[in-house]
Amino acid sequence: MRASSLLLCFGIFFHVLLPLTSSKEQQTPKEKLLVVTVATEETDGFRRFLRSAKHFNYTVKVLGRGQKWSGGDYMTAPGGGQKVRLLKAALEAMKDEEKIILFIDSYDVVFASGPKELLKKFQQARHKVVFSSESLIWPDRHLEDKHPHVREGNRFLGSGGFIGYLPNIKEMVADWTGENNDSDQLFFTKTYINPEKRKSINITLDNKCRLFQNLHGALDEVVLKFENGRVRARNVLYDTLPVIIHGNGPTKLQINYLGNYIPKVWTFETGCTVCHEDLRPLTALKESKYPLVVIGIFIQQPTPFVTVFFDRLLKLQYPKNRLKLLIYNQEPHHEQHVSSFLQGHGSLYQDVKVIGPEEEMDGAASRNHGLDMCRQDKDCEYFFSLDIQVVLKNEDTLKIAIEQNLPIIAPMITRAGRLWSNFWGALSAEGYYARSEDYVDIVQGRRLGVWNVPYVSSVFLVKASLLRSELLDYELFNSHILDPDMAFCHNVRNKGVFMYVTNMHTFGRILSTENYQTSHLHNDLWQIFENPVDWEERYIHENYSHILKGKLMETPCPDVYWFPIFSDVACNHIVEEMEHFGKWSGGGNVDKRIQGGYENVPTIDIHMNQVGYEKEWHKLLLDYIAPITEKMYPGYYTKAQFELAFVVRYKPDEQPFLRPHHDASTFTINIALNEGGLDYQGGGCRFLRYNCSVEAPRKGWALMHPGRLTHYHEGLPTTAGVRYIAVSFVDP
Repeated sequence: MRASSLLLCFGIFFHVLLPLTSSKEQQTPKEKLLVVTVATEETDGFRRFLRSAKHFNYTVKVLGRGQKWSGGDYMTAPGGGQKVRLLKAALEAMKDEEKIILFIDSYDVVFASGPKELLKKFQQARHKVVFSSESLIWPDRHLEDKHPHVREGNRFLGSGGFIGYLPNIKEMVADWTGENNDSDQLFFTKTYINPEKRKSINITLDNKCRLFQNLHGALDEVVLKFENGRVRARNVLYDTLPVIIHGNGPTKLQINYLGNYIPKVWTFETGCTVCHEDLRPLTALKESKYPLVVIGIFIQQPTPFVTVFFDRLLKLQYPKNRLKLLIYNQEPHHEQHVSSFLQGHGSLYQDVKVIGPEEEMDGAASRNHGLDMCRQDKDCEYFFSLDIQVVLKNEDTLKIAIEQNLPIIAPMITRAGRLWSNFWGALSAEGYYARSEDYVDIVQGRRLGVWNVPYVSSVFLVKASLLRSELLDYELFNSHILDPDMAFCHNVRNKGVFMYVTNMHTFGRILSTENYQTSHLHNDLWQIFENPVDWEERYIHENYSHILKGKLMETPCPDVYWFPIFSDVACNHIVEEMEHFGKWSGGGNVDKRIQGGYENVPTIDIHMNQVGYEKEWHKLLLDYIAPITEKMYPGYYTKAQFELAFVVRYKPDEQPFLRPHHDASTFTINIALNEGGLDYQGGGCRFLRYNCSVEAPRKGWALMHPGRLTHYHEGLPTTAGVRYIAVSFVDP
């Protein structure tokens, strides 16, 4: 319950009705204001504070630079006395009694407005010293009853920010005789609750957060307010726009979130205003002068499209002689992929180290080892952590990340068709995922920028200088309760190091590893459901999309359509998969695989359901064949149901041809899986009614034609080699 004395209420009411009588007070020049803060280290938070101060042209005096901090960890226990000692000493050298001192923390503070508004609101408070206020009492709850009651607003003092005239602040700190690790909050609280001192020094609290907004205990009260190309924090409880925002206590993540916008970091009118500041451009450098990067590649579970991953790694636009690779592979299934890559391309890199399954190193240890590999290499400037399930489509990803010149930065990647990404915008109270207000807009690209976030994973860049300083003594990925990725972010946050994610460019996506089976020869063929975008890129012909635009469709015979569908890789994988399975039919009329057990026009084949591919094949027909069918046969719509789908093998000494027949289908799809003239001689399809033949089927191209009635056809003899085709009899 919030209460107020009549005297305070009267003072506020008086101010509303009457203007200030002193024009001198109203026009206090900003030159009289001096911002004083303590910062023994130049943290990311401190640099953010200075940027916001510079934006509004505040004059800032920093105390304690280069000194050892001995003020305790007052995040969890009282401390901060060192700040009072430094302030007291600094004030002794100041003589201008009209000087106004703003004393605030800096690691977790941003300015939301300038000196003019700050001084105006200070004068309107009609006291010589104004402290920030809080709704929670700290550190001694027993002092609650001694605080003056207020009718409305916060009742308790916050020591993280106060403003006042030099003589009054000198008087206030004159009695400080405490140790560096004593509580500054308790010292100022006892001064405030002492009626004589409160009156003598003329202290009040900024009860309604007009000057100062402490976030602890007030998170539900504070929202972003976008207005006229700038951003403020608005206290919705008191309808005020505080000048100074302080992420005190356990609200560091919230001030980081607000700092992504305040005061003008990102606005709807301008987008990101700081994303091109303090960059490290690489374009002017000779390749031999590029920073040396250790890339850590981590394979911890069976993952699809690993060969494609290594292909993309090769295409990364960065001098390979400035890259060292650490490949950690915990999965025996992928040893062949790693070995093949290294045999073909390992010599391109400055150095390569492989940690295989036989070393039995766990995931956390491998990642710590990667950081240490860079940390101990005096030439290493960056460590680039890259999980095997990351699909880096942007070949400039590494250069973009380096040029951003930030301590830890992750290129944003997402899962196709999902809101899942490699960053979290917020954390729950338990330290797990929570969705920030801007998360969806960032993931979907409606807000582009470089964002300070509490968690990144899968792919990120770390400055080596950071590993040799703030993060020197940490086994960063170790935790008794957290997964390695969460442990890393937790430990980094605890050191006050900022992590960023950028969505200024499109970088790629991340694969799903769920339900990935390794029981086949080419397991990626089965990924059409789990990773449809990557499946399409690997297996669908690069010119397929032109078909629906009316291009690349050929009509070699009446009502026979010829178009590209499969990539060469798809054709090769299907053929190899069938040969690996090896259970080809005998080519006789008796066939227990089909209903009725009798095949009128038998072929030597393997059915898709024999290799467990019928669901995937139906998905292929539905997603890629049905749209073409509906385009070429207007008014016909299909659910792509099929009785039979199979791969046929033609060999001169086995089954060289197929006699004339009708197909038991509404329409038939016939896809050539290898190359005529190269893999075999002869072959093709002849439509007898039209005396029309397709004698040189193109690899990966499909013939589509009606089945039961009009298109009586035969398979022309294969005279040499082996010919493979994939056939589907499709009904509505």
